[in-house]
Amino acid sequence: MTLIPAPLTHSPGEDQQTPWRRMRIWATAHAVDDFFQGLVPAAIPYFVLERHFSYVQASGLALATTIGSALPQIVIGVLADRRRLPWMAPAGMSLAGIGAGLSGLVPSYPAVFGLLLLAGLGIAMFHPPAGRDARRAAGASATAMSYFAAGGSVGFFVGPALVTPALDGLGIGATALFIPPAVLMGFILLRHNRRSSAASRRVTPRVGADRVGLFALLTAAEIIRSAISNGVNTFIALYWIRHLGASGTVGGAALTLELAGGVVGTLVGGRIADRIGLVRTVQIGNAALLPAMWALLACHQRYGALPLVFLVGLVTNIPFAVLVKLGQDYLPSRPGTAAGVTLGLAISAGGLFMPLLGVVAEHHGPGGALAVLATVPIAAVVLSCALREPGRPDDVPG
Repeated sequence: MTLIPAPLTHSPGEDQQTPWRRMRIWATAHAVDDFFQGLVPAAIPYFVLERHFSYVQASGLALATTIGSALPQIVIGVLADRRRLPWMAPAGMSLAGIGAGLSGLVPSYPAVFGLLLLAGLGIAMFHPPAGRDARRAAGASATAMSYFAAGGSVGFFVGPALVTPALDGLGIGATALFIPPAVLMGFILLRHNRRSSAASRRVTPRVGADRVGLFALLTAAEIIRSAISNGVNTFIALYWIRHLGASGTVGGAALTLELAGGVVGTLVGGRIADRIGLVRTVQIGNAALLPAMWALLACHQRYGALPLVFLVGLVTNIPFAVLVKLGQDYLPSRPGTAAGVTLGLAISAGGLFMPLLGVVAEHHGPGGALAVLATVPIAAVVLSCALREPGRPDDVPG
């Protein structure tokens, strides 16, 4: 058994706040940070069309962000568990915006790759400390934690919604327009962290045990879910353009709808988990993804398939916030490390499969890549069946 920090004890005024009021600063920061993860798949078709990058090179750009964000996550998570480091999440957010924003201004593929690698590093710096502090603010509520997780989904959603028309009108260099919001929000979050740093150290000892085996299973399931999500984000607009014969605007709309479904799914997943449990919610989300993906591929109408891509995004993200909270429940003595894995490493690791999907797309088109992704949820279903519900925090003696 291990002494671990419990979630912060709120003042009476804070206890009366709604989950959204407690989480709004973290949800907003998460939205701004993950906006730049949404920017990359939205910009990839324009790199293909304007810079004439191949499908393999395009998938490599997704890989660049993945490598930058995946590799440092464990180290940053460990640091977040040992030290407060109030500057890390704000600095990471600003770095993500600068790297992704400048990527459209440089002419060569290696330079674009390097800047997206830098953006990935910024994303890695944000998630572990932000996930740790957001969980403290959320307490035991999966609904509250879903607001934080949904902030990231909102960022993914708003990314294509803003980036696509900007790049349509101004070209790939318009990515630079999105640097200032990242820097501004980084400054706001830094001030917030400095004001709350004293309160964040007021923690109550609690007894708990890490469940490393279950955490490893959860991580594997999250990597599979992430591979599906990354693959759909990368190839869905190209699928509409190249397979369904739609315009770039309609392809961007398909990606936007898929990410909008992700926002709804994240929020729905948190509410479902508060009612039926975390593990059952994960299992439901994984199982529902199989028919959703195959229904999308069975529809060959560029407009008729739009509601189906929304559904794919929704069911893909039902487990998202639940996996973040469940990971911290399985690894209670290391909340920063758990957040770094579930919010960062596992999600980013799914992008490591993008080059393989790129090879499939080179030979069979974007539809071939999506067909491969449609079979992958079977593995996630099998893994999630081995998960177990953690003990409720109230059941753990203080």
